[in-house]
Amino acid sequence: MFAHVVRRCRVWFAVSSLLLAAGLPIAASGQAAASLDAQRAAFKQAWAAAKQGGDGWRTYAPQLRGYALYPYLQAAALEHDIASVDDATVQAYLTQYPDLIPAQDLRRTYLRELASRQDWAGFRTFYQSGLGDAFTCYALEATLAAGAPLDFDRDLAALWAKPELPGACDPVLQAAHAQGLLTDTHLWARIDRAASAGKGGTVAALAAWLPSAQAEEAQRIALALRDPNAAVTAAASWPDTLRARQAAAIALERAARRNVDAADAAWQRLQLNFRFSQAQRDDITRALALFHATDFEPDAGAQLAALPASAQTDATREWRARVALAAQDWPGVLAAIAAMPANLQQDGEWRWFRARALRATNHPVQARDLVTALAGEATYYGFLAADQVQQPYAICPQTPPVDASQAPALLGQMPGLDRAFELYAVDLPQLARREWNRALDGSDASTRALAAELANQRGWFDRAVFTFTSGKALRYYTLRFPLAAEDGLVAQARQAGVAPAWAYGILRSESAWVTDARSGADARGLMQLLPATAARVAQQNGLPWAGGDSLYVPTVNIALGTRHLAELAARFNGSPWLASAAYNAGAAKVEQWLAARGTLSPDLFVATIPYKETREYVARVMAFSVIYDWRLHGNPLPMSARMPAIGQAYTPPGADATRKTVACPAATTASTP
Repeated sequence: MFAHVVRRCRVWFAVSSLLLAAGLPIAASGQAAASLDAQRAAFKQAWAAAKQGGDGWRTYAPQLRGYALYPYLQAAALEHDIASVDDATVQAYLTQYPDLIPAQDLRRTYLRELASRQDWAGFRTFYQSGLGDAFTCYALEATLAAGAPLDFDRDLAALWAKPELPGACDPVLQAAHAQGLLTDTHLWARIDRAASAGKGGTVAALAAWLPSAQAEEAQRIALALRDPNAAVTAAASWPDTLRARQAAAIALERAARRNVDAADAAWQRLQLNFRFSQAQRDDITRALALFHATDFEPDAGAQLAALPASAQTDATREWRARVALAAQDWPGVLAAIAAMPANLQQDGEWRWFRARALRATNHPVQARDLVTALAGEATYYGFLAADQVQQPYAICPQTPPVDASQAPALLGQMPGLDRAFELYAVDLPQLARREWNRALDGSDASTRALAAELANQRGWFDRAVFTFTSGKALRYYTLRFPLAAEDGLVAQARQAGVAPAWAYGILRSESAWVTDARSGADARGLMQLLPATAARVAQQNGLPWAGGDSLYVPTVNIALGTRHLAELAARFNGSPWLASAAYNAGAAKVEQWLAARGTLSPDLFVATIPYKETREYVARVMAFSVIYDWRLHGNPLPMSARMPAIGQAYTPPGADATRKTVACPAATTASTP
């Protein structure tokens, strides 16, 4: 509760500042703020009632007339009661609020209801194009119900190009098949698209409409996608046909991800059975070479180097360098980097390791020139480079050129933006983001910058993070790396025994300040905790736990997230960079990698992490930690101090720790995290 009070106070202070800048009287706006707070409180109660259906929400209507979110209430009640509402009631709402998001949602919900009733006449009354594939298929079903036949080019071609369709399309596809529209040519075209997208279920469903011999071949492709190991085994008895070769190639490529040695042995056998095309050979040999490389097998680098030019990709060229780094084969590193295209060679990672390799092969001047140039960039590798050549960190903060006096006019011109801010204020962030995106769609950079500034002042931090993503805007550090004091991160991190700047770096990397973020694995909130992990951490630390949804409360999420960070740090001798890798990939995986390559220096170890996501995550967290340390203290701790050698104990630095100076080069084109 205290956090909400602090946030409201901060928001009121920010709004007051904008009103002063605009020349508006504070006293009058203070009365308006009090009225607005009352309306927000009433809306929350009305919203809870509306979500239960009926007219209970109307009890609060007198307080909410003219409130920006008032239209959301009736729509929520109607959606709850959709099975019993009539056409006239829905149409009246759509007529009154034709352009609002809740009207669009109500239309979709009512169309689904009409389709479920098979009330196709009513469906046609409310249908509009552009609502998505399911509604397109419902509309075609309505056409069929009216007795009109389907035309493939007119009705189905656009849908047919999709590798996967919703279940709502099944009746239409069945009708098209019955009409003879789904020719073998059409079926195979879609099977190929589905196979390229890895949609084995779609392939299997389409196979049923092919003649029996062709259906068997399609089912082989489906098997290759669904169970590549079984397909590899079965392929030994397949005939050498075009489609069998396709299925065998898919199976070998996908099996390599699971067990590369077994897939390689199968490849040696199957290439004698099938006349694979050069493209198929490239796909298979590339996959085998890459997954031998991610296992760091002794001849992996030679396999990658031996791939024909037609099989080479950025991934194969980078992994040739990574296996050389793991072996500390510095001439091999130089050769691998030299084989990369020019744009890849200019990536900070490869400039850093080229310098490392040049230094190791007795070319110190070239190495120093590379490192000195890299030190002018505010990135993970730029910070490492600055430490090596003892230069200040090139953090060059800027602020967006926004005119605060334009804030009232902006909100007046964009009622959708006003609704977005109100939805955020009443704790409906998903709806708020939808209003935000629609309101600012097509707007210019200055408008988006002012909107992001206003959002930041209201505590809606993620809007600036997602707005300022390129060019000069990357230097808007205050907005891109916010400090939300009311969420208690600094205090919680210190209580947990971890550096606040590192905890901020984890939070920023995990959720980009989206408080209601939820991953496909069900990780939730600012620090993306799994409910099971959070429950265990709460129990072990004597912290309150109110279930998975409580992870969307920032103070709860941060208290548990910082303790989880402390657990991982303790498991890896306090090392922030190793614990960051474990936060992303799991502690067991990191321990597996340490067992294989635990003698490498930290920068080499990070570069040889098999998972691209984790490699980039560790680099991002460590760079963000430097920037947050700068935000908290003015001068940050060196990157090198954050990355102790493997096995070396690490303790968060004290107040007397040596810190880096920060200076903006006179002229820089440095990239920025």
